[in-house]
Amino acid sequence: MQPIKGISAAILLAGFGLAVAAPSQAGSLSGNVSATNNYIWRGLTQTENEAAVQGGIDYAADSGFYVGTWASNVNYGAGDVYSYEHDIYAGYAFEAGGMSFDVGYLYYNYDSEANFDFGEVYATIGVGGFSFSGYFLTNTEADEGPDQDFEAFGTYYLSADYGFEIGNGVEMGLHVGYHDGDFAEAFNGTDDGYFDYNISLSKGGFGFMITDTNAGGPAAEGGYDNDEPKFVVSYSVDVDLM
Repeated sequence: MQPIKGISAAILLAGFGLAVAAPSQAGSLSGNVSATNNYIWRGLTQTENEAAVQGGIDYAADSGFYVGTWASNVNYGAGDVYSYEHDIYAGYAFEAGGMSFDVGYLYYNYDSEANFDFGEVYATIGVGGFSFSGYFLTNTEADEGPDQDFEAFGTYYLSADYGFEIGNGVEMGLHVGYHDGDFAEAFNGTDDGYFDYNISLSKGGFGFMITDTNAGGPAAEGGYDNDEPKFVVSYSVDVDLM
């Protein structure tokens, strides 16, 4: 089971996962640290609905190129061999014709015993408060099971986001995503493709999110309950390092 997890280059509200969003300041080195009561990635808990502490470092050049790393504790149930997730990503972000573009590669690294590291390429297009993203599997060290195919681009995640200010510096975000493919089912413990959706509020470093999915299979059972609404609170701090 499985993260930007780490990047959602679309509307990334503070503390809501590392989806691969480019650092906000060009020609800069920055760090971030956050705490959340539940690590949610693509609608699914990565900590059995327990708390997580997360952090990362990003560098963005004036040209639009960026590179970064991010880490979080994870927990997929009693007896699993996962304890951490460590992401490494690089990409290029630019604007043209009143639209924003972001393309890159993200590698998810876990405990060596897990043998489930994988990589994705991603692309995001933004216009106004809207953004549309796609993440596509490129490689994995995981072994295929019976009737499974982990071929490149055979597993994907598509999402649409809209963000806007509702007043007094409070930002609202709306999100819907769809995850499908044999690798997604094997990693997430789902029995088919599934939708996730959430609504979020943020101000400063504080964030609040209500999220849900229609996921079935083991991901909706035991300590996961990914077919039930989840309420997520978080706080994050960004620090300029250069």
